[in-house]
Parts: sequence; structure tokens; C-alpha cells
Amino acid sequence: MWQERGRIMARFADLVERHADELAALESLDAGKHPAVTKAVDIGNAAGSLRYFAGAADKIHGETLRMRGRFQGYTLREPLGVAGLIIPWNFPTTMFGIKVAPALAAGCTMVVKPAEQTPLSALYLADLAKQAGIPDGVINVVPGFGPTAGAAMASHMDVDMVSFTGSTEVGRLIMEASARSNLKPVSLELGGKSPLIIFDDADLDMAVDLAISANFFNKGEACVAASRVYVQESTYDRFEKKLAERMKSWVVGDPLNDSRVDQGPQVDKAQYERVLSYIELGKREGATLLTGGRPCGQKGYYIEPAVFTNVKEGMVIAKEEIFGPVMCLMKFRTVEEAIARANATRYGLGAGVVTRDLDVANRVVRSVRAGLVWVNCYFAVCSDCPFGGRGMSGFGKDEGMHALDKYLAVKSVVTPIRGSPWL
Repeated sequence: MWQERGRIMARFADLVERHADELAALESLDAGKHPAVTKAVDIGNAAGSLRYFAGAADKIHGETLRMRGRFQGYTLREPLGVAGLIIPWNFPTTMFGIKVAPALAAGCTMVVKPAEQTPLSALYLADLAKQAGIPDGVINVVPGFGPTAGAAMASHMDVDMVSFTGSTEVGRLIMEASARSNLKPVSLELGGKSPLIIFDDADLDMAVDLAISANFFNKGEACVAASRVYVQESTYDRFEKKLAERMKSWVVGDPLNDSRVDQGPQVDKAQYERVLSYIELGKREGATLLTGGRPCGQKGYYIEPAVFTNVKEGMVIAKEEIFGPVMCLMKFRTVEEAIARANATRYGLGAGVVTRDLDVANRVVRSVRAGLVWVNCYFAVCSDCPFGGRGMSGFGKDEGMHALDKYLAVKSVVTPIRGSPWL
């Protein structure tokens, strides 16, 4: 049974890769994502998750227990039952794979609710799952709005757990619905305001490139985006100058019709207006707009990526998740100051440190409160790397073997031992 489950999941992964062009087109139409990037990143992540957990399907073991007296014990790890999977609009294909794969490996059935902005890839993936041989009723895709379909899933008495990726505000609602219904366990991967700390010994060109990709990849629509960039004072001016120069070549436009495009449109009008409102707020708060921050083109939801300088920690743009192409650039002097300011947030999803000094890197890694810390890189993730946060960034892990735990129940079994003289 478990071996066959793994083989079917591997066939599913093959089909995802075989239909990469169609999935990339759907992602671009739904979310404004760059097709080439979607094929390389999003679809690769989804297929990779399916293959990774296909290999885990026949390796779900319990453990033996050292019981006192004339008893022996062991544990079984059993599927929780029906998993409610609520996926976001910024990485629809990736998040479908990341959540569906461990649930399948664990033996759960599932109801998947894609975001109302981006339902097409989930529906297409459900069809590929059927082609791969996954039985009817195992993966059920139910498009709908959060306050209706999502709320119904979170409060349903026959849904045994919920895994949600999205905003902190909605995460709270899901926890409340779980408590009011059947006390189903929840796993929440929520918002972030991640810091990127750049020390004066860093390679300046690499640091600038990392700051740009950590902020503006996927149009800034990433929960783990490093929207707070701290640069050590002695190198700050050179960093700012090089960053401003580098942003002159950044291309915003339609990724379906121009291969030179670095950044497509925001996902919808509401998000477009939200990002622009934060940019205006940042200017009113007294931050300096170094580059960008204006709408682009005659139609569509395009925004020039904004880089703010002279940002203070108390400003709203430095505290709240914007979920768009907005970078807050700030100075620091010492390692101690950098750590303290990095931790001055309610969130705790990701963080980055750029330095050539291993001692400094280790100190920051052990001091910054975050679920994932990158050293001299950013956005480096894979199926074997647990992903999830702490604080108001939620709890529970996607990816890695830790992801299996949330879909499994542990059952203890105890039996007597008769006639053993050595007990």
C-alpha cells in the first residue's frame, strides 16, 4: 500500500513537470508571475515536494517503548484523517505541492481551497493528480472566498486539521474557528517583516544583488521578503549609491510579452492600492524615497519598486507587512545593535546575514528570532529544509520531514508479556 502510494506520487511529479508550460501560463494569467521564473522555481518546488514525500510514504515508523513491569509498548503513526489545506495567491503551484505532498504521504484525504485570486493552477493540478492515479475523493479542490469557503473548512466538524498559509489576521480567525468547532489542530505559516543584515566586510556587489532579490522577487509578494535591510554604517553610503544605480536597469512590465521583464503586475487591484497606500504613508512619515514608488503604464497593476531611506523603527512601513515591492533601508553600527533591531518585530519568519566573518555569522544566526536564517544567500529553500516561523509568523513547518508530523496522529499500544522469566 505505502509503496504504491509513493509510485503514484512520483507519477504525479512527472506530470507536473511535463505540463510546466501550461501551469506557468496559468500562474502568469492569474497572478502576474513571470513564466520562466515560475517554471524554474514554483513548478520545480511542487514536483520536488511530491518526489521527496513519495520517498517518505513507506518510511513512516513508530517506536518501541521501555515499559515498566510485565508490559511491552510501541507507537503507531496514523493519518489524522481529512486535512483542510488553504493556500495563498502568491505561490499557488508551490504551495499546492508543499501542502498536498506530505498529506498524501501520510495517508490523509484533503480538501484544498486555493486563493480566490488564483484558482486555476490548483484545478489543473487536481486533474493531473487524477491522471497520475490518485483515487477520486483523495484530493478535492474547492475554489471560493475566504469568509465563505475558508471559514466553512476551518469550522467543519469533519475536517481533522487545517494547514494555512496567509496573513496573520486570517490565521487568528482559523484558530478561533478550530477552537469553536472540533478543536482541530492547525498549522499556520503567516506574515513576516524579515531583516537582512549586511556587515561592512561583505562583498558589496553580492550584498546589493541579495537585497534586491530578497525584496523584489515575485514583485515583493513573499511572506519571507527581507523588507528591512540593515547596512553597517561604514559601508552604508557606498551600498546606497550602488543600489540606486542598480535599480535603474530594473524592468517592470508584462512578463508574458517581454522576456526582459524583472517584475510583473501586483496580483489584483486591492493589493496594488494597498502597496501604493503604504508608499504614500512612508513619505508622510518622513522617510526618503530613493528610487521608484510610482505606478507604471497606462493600465494594469504595475508599481516601480520603492526603496526608502531615512527609515525609523517606529514608522509603519518598518513595522507592518506590506507584501509588495517596498524596501526599508536603515543603518546600524555594532553587531549588538543589528541583532536588537532585527528582533524588534512581532514577526519571526525569516532573516538574512551577509558577512565574511564566520564568528559574526554564527552570533547573528543564534541570536535572531526567526524560523529560517540565510547566510550569504536568500530564498534558498528545498524540500528537505523545514520552513515556518515563530511569534506572529505562526507555527508548524512546511517542507522537510517535520511537515509529516502535522498530518499524523501518534497512538500508543501497550500489551502484557506473559511468562517471561527475565522481567
